[in-house]
Amino acid sequence: MYSMWASRMGLSVVRCAPQAGTSVLLCSRQTRTDSEASYYGTLHQGPSYGMSAAAPEKQKLQRSTPDKRTELNLSESCKHFRRFITDPGLICSIVESFAPCGSSRTAPVIMECNPGPGLLTQALVDAGHKVFALESNAYFLPSLEGIESNANGQLKVVHCDFFRVDPWTEGLVQPPSMYSSTLMKILNFTEVPWASDVPLKVFLMLGHKKERILLWRQIYSLYQRLSVYRYGRIELNIFMTEKQYLKLVSRPGDFLKYRALSVLFQAGCDIELLHKEPVSTFSTPSKFRSPQMTKSGDVPCENLCLVKITPRRNLFSENFTPTDGGIFVFMIKQFLTRRKSKLIEKLDNLSPGNGKDLLQSLALPVDIATGCIYPEEYKLLFEIMSRSEEFNRSFVLDEICEDIEATSY
Repeated sequence: MYSMWASRMGLSVVRCAPQAGTSVLLCSRQTRTDSEASYYGTLHQGPSYGMSAAAPEKQKLQRSTPDKRTELNLSESCKHFRRFITDPGLICSIVESFAPCGSSRTAPVIMECNPGPGLLTQALVDAGHKVFALESNAYFLPSLEGIESNANGQLKVVHCDFFRVDPWTEGLVQPPSMYSSTLMKILNFTEVPWASDVPLKVFLMLGHKKERILLWRQIYSLYQRLSVYRYGRIELNIFMTEKQYLKLVSRPGDFLKYRALSVLFQAGCDIELLHKEPVSTFSTPSKFRSPQMTKSGDVPCENLCLVKITPRRNLFSENFTPTDGGIFVFMIKQFLTRRKSKLIEKLDNLSPGNGKDLLQSLALPVDIATGCIYPEEYKLLFEIMSRSEEFNRSFVLDEICEDIEATSY
C-alpha cells in the first residue's frame, strides 16, 4: 500500500511537470537533409553514409542489386498489393537499427514478417543475425529457401502469416494461418520470464487499411500475455503510416489524436521512432502503380515510420495481472470512446459512488475529461478500483464478444 500511495504522489508531480519527449532516433540517409526536427524531444542524428563505416556495406548492397534481378522480378509480378523493401540505403538503415545496443555484443534474434523477395533477409543474415522469415505468400518461398540453404543455419523460413497467428477459430488451421504454439515449436523457441531481456524482435509492415485492427490485436494479446507474448517481452519493429504513429504517441488533451490505442501502448510499452521513409522508396507490384490504382493500398505523399515498441518489464505485478490486463483494455476502450465526457461518470459506473474519492486520491479535478488523463494515471486508477468490492466488472465485460468479433478474421 505504501508503494502504491508513493506512486500516486509521483503521478501528481508528473501532471504538473513538463512532459518528457518521446526519444527519436532517425537513421540518416544521403537522400535526406542533415537535420530534421523530431516530434517530441531531441533528434539523435545518425552518421552520414558518406562519412560512416556503413558506406562499404551500402556499396556492397548497391553492387549486389543487379544480381538480385530474379527476386526483384518476383516483387514486380506479385498479384496482390504489398510494399517491398528493395532500396539499398533503406536496407542499410534497417540493418543498423537492429545493431546490438549498450554493452551487448550479441546480435538479436529477428522474426521478419512477409519478407517477399528477401533482399532485407539476405542483408540481415550477412550482418550476423539469426532470422526467422515468415512468408504468407507461397510465391516467394523458393527464393527465400534459396537464401536459407546458404545461410549456415542462420535462417529459418516458414510458410506463415504473422497477422493470422492464433486465429479466433476452433479446430485445425492451414498455412499461412497457424497457432503460436505450433510456430514456436517449429522455430524451437522456448518461453522466458517476463522480466528477462527481449528474446525476439519482430519486424513487420502494416497495411494502412488494416493497421488499426492489427494494432488492436497486438494490444489484446500483450495485456493478457497471449499468443507470442506468452514467450516473453516480444519487441515489435513496425513500419506504419506517420498519421498512425502520431496518434500512438499523442498526449492527453489532444482530443483529435489521443485515443484508446495511445493510452494502452504508452501505459505498457516504450515507443521509439527509429526511422522515417517516404512511401515512394518502397517498391510495389507494377500493376498497382498507375494513378487510378492508388486506392488499392498506396498512400501517396505519405511517410512510413519505423517504430520500435518494447513491452515494459514492470507492466505486470501483483496488483496488475494478465487477467486484470484484459479487463483494463476493454475499460480504456470504453472510456476513450468519447474523450470529452466526464471521467467521474465513467468511474461511478464501474465503482458506484466512489468516483469522487478515486479522483481525489490522485489529486485529479472532479470535472476532468476522459481525454485529459495520462496513461500511467489510468493504470493506477484501475489498480485501485480492481481491489474494491464495489468494482463492477460486468460493465466492462459486456463488450468483449463484440470486440473479439470486430478484430478476428
